[in-house]
Amino acid sequence: MASSEVHVVTGAFGYSGKYIARRLLEAGYQVRTITNSPARVNPFGDKVKAYPFNFDNPQRLIDTLSGASVLYNTYWVRFNYPGFTYSTAVNNTRTLFDAARKAGIKRIVHLSITNPSEDSPLEYFSSKAKLERTLIESGLAYAILRPAVLFGKEDILINNIAWFLRKFPVFGVFGDGYYRLQPIYVDDLARLAVEQGQRTENVIINAIGPETFTYRGLVEEIGRIIGKRRPIISIPPAAGYLLGSLIGKIVGDVTITRDEIEGLMAGLLYTDSLPSGTTRLTDWAVENASSLGIRYASELARRRDRMESYDKL
Repeated sequence: MASSEVHVVTGAFGYSGKYIARRLLEAGYQVRTITNSPARVNPFGDKVKAYPFNFDNPQRLIDTLSGASVLYNTYWVRFNYPGFTYSTAVNNTRTLFDAARKAGIKRIVHLSITNPSEDSPLEYFSSKAKLERTLIESGLAYAILRPAVLFGKEDILINNIAWFLRKFPVFGVFGDGYYRLQPIYVDDLARLAVEQGQRTENVIINAIGPETFTYRGLVEEIGRIIGKRRPIISIPPAAGYLLGSLIGKIVGDVTITRDEIEGLMAGLLYTDSLPSGTTRLTDWAVENASSLGIRYASELARRRDRMESYDKL
């Protein structure tokens, strides 16, 4: 049944935002998106109208949000780079939250990260914690979802592990590789987000999948599934970062960051909590084995090309 209720999703032409928008449309809501890429291929046709973020013009941002009841925020940056930084993303997100409050948004569903801390030496995790506090103190109703690693058709991490396994005779892990992570399927995360958009209580949820892997074990499973078992060698984190930087220059991307390496090795992508998702990465990988890792997925290409669909970059 069609609804007159309007929900707004940031980045509905991107990765997680696209799955959230699709779920909202299926539930009968009217959907708008605010995005840095309003000219990107729109998978929803005229069902989702796109507006620019207008961080530099808060009144326009307020106007875009006016009349909507729920905002789903997926906006973030993966690393510092010329043209986008964590500090800019924090300031922009605070502008977004303030605009939402002034526009009369009733609830924000916000994607964060597992184990954020303002005391963390890792800027990714400390910045996420600052935004959680900003939202909690905003006076708006909120659901904060903390995913560890996402997987799905447009994923970068899992796809590129498979790509490395297909391209190289060995695979290097940082240190011993026995630190844990809990990937969640992107559509399971979208389902959780939409469910929380329909509720009113303030919650913080660790959005993790049903399988827990060591990093070494994850690489072994992906190699087995795609038929590219490789010897796994332990390498010092500094050497791994330098090797990643070299490969990044070849493919024109940032393949790994120090924050990602240190966050992985510190166990920050693992929580001792019940799973929120039901889709097993191993099952999904088996279903997609023929395409997983065939092409390298580039973060920078997605930021440079503001028109092409994510799954083609």
